[in-house]
Amino acid sequence: MQPTKPWSLVVIGAACALASWLVVSATFASLPPLAWTAVPALALLAIGEALLGRSLRARIGGRPGARPVQPMAVPRVVALAKASSAAGAVFAGACLGLVIYALGSLGKPVPRHDAIAGGLTAVAALALVGGALYLERSCRAPEPPEDEDDAAGTGRPGGPGG
Repeated sequence: MQPTKPWSLVVIGAACALASWLVVSATFASLPPLAWTAVPALALLAIGEALLGRSLRARIGGRPGARPVQPMAVPRVVALAKASSAAGAVFAGACLGLVIYALGSLGKPVPRHDAIAGGLTAVAALALVGGALYLERSCRAPEPPEDEDDAAGTGRPGGPGG
């Protein structure tokens, strides 16, 4: 599995923002007000993934007192992190599309409410993306320690002659 590339998340978010803006511009009058419930849900997911990443970093790094990680747990956590970062990019893009549309009507109460709720939801979704990327990075295997012979430049144990 390759690490998630931030530019791919930007492309996902931009595509969702464009699609959201197109849908909202055609149907804004018939849409219900945007709910606030996504903000705490996304924020809690972001915090949970960041804390899981912190714990896994210590466990994978072999810090004293940390329990070892089961080998099959790491690919599952990486899959969760990749899915969460993509979902966060989708939420952030969709909310930004709504916010961009609502910016033209901030004098009215419903568009102002939707712009505020959409902006806070986008911030929480971006926090989820950050937490997911941190979690994914935390699952990387630590670099092996360098031997004294490797540090001397020989590349082989036993010195230059082998």
